[in-house]
Amino acid sequence: MDSRRKNAPFLVQGGEKANLREAVPCSPALALVIPTLREARNIRPLMGRVRAALDPSGIAYEVIVVDDDSRDGIDEIIADLASEDPRIRLIVRTSERGLAGAVLRGWAESDAKLLAVMDADLQHPPELLPKLWAELDRGADLVVGSRYANGGCMRGWKLVRQLISRIAIWMTLPVQRTGIRARDPMSGFFMVRRACIDRIELQKSGFKILLEILARAEIRSVVEVPFNFGRRYAGASKATMRVAVDYVALLVRLYRQKGRTPSEAEREVAASSLRRGQEAVGS
Repeated sequence: MDSRRKNAPFLVQGGEKANLREAVPCSPALALVIPTLREARNIRPLMGRVRAALDPSGIAYEVIVVDDDSRDGIDEIIADLASEDPRIRLIVRTSERGLAGAVLRGWAESDAKLLAVMDADLQHPPELLPKLWAELDRGADLVVGSRYANGGCMRGWKLVRQLISRIAIWMTLPVQRTGIRARDPMSGFFMVRRACIDRIELQKSGFKILLEILARAEIRSVVEVPFNFGRRYAGASKATMRVAVDYVALLVRLYRQKGRTPSEAEREVAASSLRRGQEAVGS
């Protein structure tokens, strides 16, 4: 076992280990990372549904909650949950912010060969996790919980908001690779093989880590599993202007790697589309 995991604590805060307990007694096959920011009201029902979904499948897994110093009581909740289930643990980041960086931090704290991420607001249904796993087990490199695959939908979204979201996705087509494109490259609900991303350095800023994986990782096959994207259970959306700025910066960088720079008009369309789409999620 990797010594990093052997000595892994339940709680990591500000980069210092709090020696509370050994988190997981054996090396898991799957590491599910859940980034949080003021999601304490959601975490207990979410964990109940994750365990109910994954336990019957026999998958050896762990759940790593990476919190951006919310100070909303989530540490006490996770401590209570972890006292019953050592597969659950918490990392608190005090000096960094952002979903992509939180995901990468969580993955770095595990030696699992299969990596997953989902939101904490219950807009991503945990009941879909065994289906995502099954596609990896069949040989897929990347499995995406998709709002746009046949059978998926965005419940409660008005047509204009769906159109805005589709425009943002349309702008990713030039940076995705022919033959392995995803219909929902903006999804925050997916599983990937660690071997596919081990040799690339992913951007820590921003929210759209899946897009960079699709553009740069060593992916040979992508499977999309449809789901119904609903409203958040509790808490507030994290949609900010910074989210849109980070997305445009990532899109520009990926375009340049493909030998093209998006125009000012394209950048504005991308920023506006993502910003309004994120606002729709939080409404």
